[in-house]
Amino acid sequence: MDSKAVFVALDAVCEETTEALCGSPDLPYGAVAQRLVSTLGQIQEHGRALQPVVAGFTAVYHHYDYDAQTPANGYRTLVKVLQSCLLHIVHKARYVAANCRGAFFRAEHNACELEAYCSALCQLRALLYLAQRLLRDNAHGQLISLHDGELSRRFVQEYTSMHKACFYGRCLGFQFSATLRPFLQTVVISMVSYGETYGKQQSGIGMAALSLLTSGKYVIDPEQRGVEFERITQNLDLQFWKSFWNLTESGLITGFTRITSNPVNVNLTLTLPAIQLRLPLTSDPRLSTTVSPPVAHTGPGPVHARLISHELRDGQARSPWLMVHFHGGGFVAQTSKSHEAPFPRALEECFYAYCWALKHAHLLGSTAERVCLTGDSAGGNLCITVSMKAISMGIRVPDGIMAAYPATLLTTDASPSRLLTLIDPLLPLGGCEHDSKTCTGLQPVVGSGTLSAFGRDTALLLGDLTQGVSNWLQSFLDPTHRSSGPAPLSSLSPPVRRSASDSIRRSDVDGGGGGDGGGGDCSSSSDYPEGFEPLRSECLAFVLQDSCPVIKNPFASALDALLDDSVTFAKKLRDMGQPVTLSVAEDLPHGFLSLSQLTKETEVASDICVQRIKEVFLQKNPPPYLLRSKRPNSQSPSV
Repeated sequence: MDSKAVFVALDAVCEETTEALCGSPDLPYGAVAQRLVSTLGQIQEHGRALQPVVAGFTAVYHHYDYDAQTPANGYRTLVKVLQSCLLHIVHKARYVAANCRGAFFRAEHNACELEAYCSALCQLRALLYLAQRLLRDNAHGQLISLHDGELSRRFVQEYTSMHKACFYGRCLGFQFSATLRPFLQTVVISMVSYGETYGKQQSGIGMAALSLLTSGKYVIDPEQRGVEFERITQNLDLQFWKSFWNLTESGLITGFTRITSNPVNVNLTLTLPAIQLRLPLTSDPRLSTTVSPPVAHTGPGPVHARLISHELRDGQARSPWLMVHFHGGGFVAQTSKSHEAPFPRALEECFYAYCWALKHAHLLGSTAERVCLTGDSAGGNLCITVSMKAISMGIRVPDGIMAAYPATLLTTDASPSRLLTLIDPLLPLGGCEHDSKTCTGLQPVVGSGTLSAFGRDTALLLGDLTQGVSNWLQSFLDPTHRSSGPAPLSSLSPPVRRSASDSIRRSDVDGGGGGDGGGGDCSSSSDYPEGFEPLRSECLAFVLQDSCPVIKNPFASALDALLDDSVTFAKKLRDMGQPVTLSVAEDLPHGFLSLSQLTKETEVASDICVQRIKEVFLQKNPPPYLLRSKRPNSQSPSV
């Protein structure tokens, strides 16, 4: 829908609803009517201020798309989210105007609804101003502020201090497909209820029962739900995060999944022994190289995997296809048996599993004529890095990759789509911090209003993970990449007036340190217009003591906080001359593959992912490794 039409409709409905509330002195609502009128006035002010901002984005955001056939990037997404919020307000305001004289009109309820969306609109206005700063400071066509540590630190301080509870209460999931909102509400209520019982000495059944009892108040009171969810995600504890999401492995949930999932004939748990493997080199199959088992952090150990096949095959009917899937979960969740150690353990395990599958494909019922790597989120990252490691070792690379919403840049570098972590219930900023380094380096920062104050175990995880895998990944994609200090900060426009409360909070965040080049210098600049400041969160953080022929198919969601990662990664591959296809789903959250059976939209998106995998398997050209193996070679066969 055209943005200009949305703003015109918003302004008109605010005028119409205000006139309906003020034009009838016999309305019995008193102070509630005044609240409605005041809220509508604030909404009108936000709308009139945002219209030129949105017009500025719509004039240029096509320059940041992957191509003309794939109109998707973080700037478009922010405008899309804003439009969703405005359309909800228009719909609610029209309802108020049409029904305010009715006998069954719930004035208090509707006032709370409009006030919640007004708060959300205020925060979205702040995000768009931050995105404006990104648009100005970044190079033309660049979505992510790579290696600009000062800019990224300032962004994280800015948007982590904003008020987020409004997005997890009455407005929860407004930007997503309507069929997904009940599920999102269930997830948020489950998390806040589980948070109340977490750490108590209860059995699994007792904790589930207690959580169920406490969940009722969060169903009845959405404001309390939003505040509690903000508190949990703001002060996120690594063990809590793992514990909650690993509930998906409980017997009850896995049993339900088996009932609702498509049946398969083979579903076996495998334990791959920690022994050395020898694989042929692609340059000369008569030569081979050694692949060692994973050793990082905990020493040599087996790798746990699962063999899944729709058909039960005997030795005479092996499939020519082999798919190796790496699960997501932020490198810390969704399984109790793997991907829970700092970098590079997860990469070592996945690479070893890939090599084992190549060497023992016959045991898996496949000839491995075509091999496809698949993964979602963190698993998408592992697909890419496993392929890179295969390149560096000279062994066979997969014939294609299907990486769904992959995390390709594990840093806190700012981008417009990453601003969505402020409002995303499935990918809140606290969760993202587990996969990215803190603003100031390896150690957590003690300060107010930031999410960098994690436990010692989290800090070590972030430091190892980001310093290793991000630099390594970027060095492959960008030969000019250097890991030296951040690039000089682009010039900023003259600062505007700040509120006194914001200045005090900024001083607290920076620890009161001044001096040349210190944090105080950064905190003195703001690009918010005079008279407007985003709401600030009262929920403060605290310190917890304790170039290869591979077809790559990133698949992202237009409303995913990692959208810019996928767009930027696809652009880099294209610029390197690599075949790449970028597909973008509309109106779905991060992690939609886990929701494939909930709605028609997620089912369609999952089907597209399956189609991309089939394209890898059904390529007409012979696999590159077969072409190389047929070439004559006079090198010595010994290694």
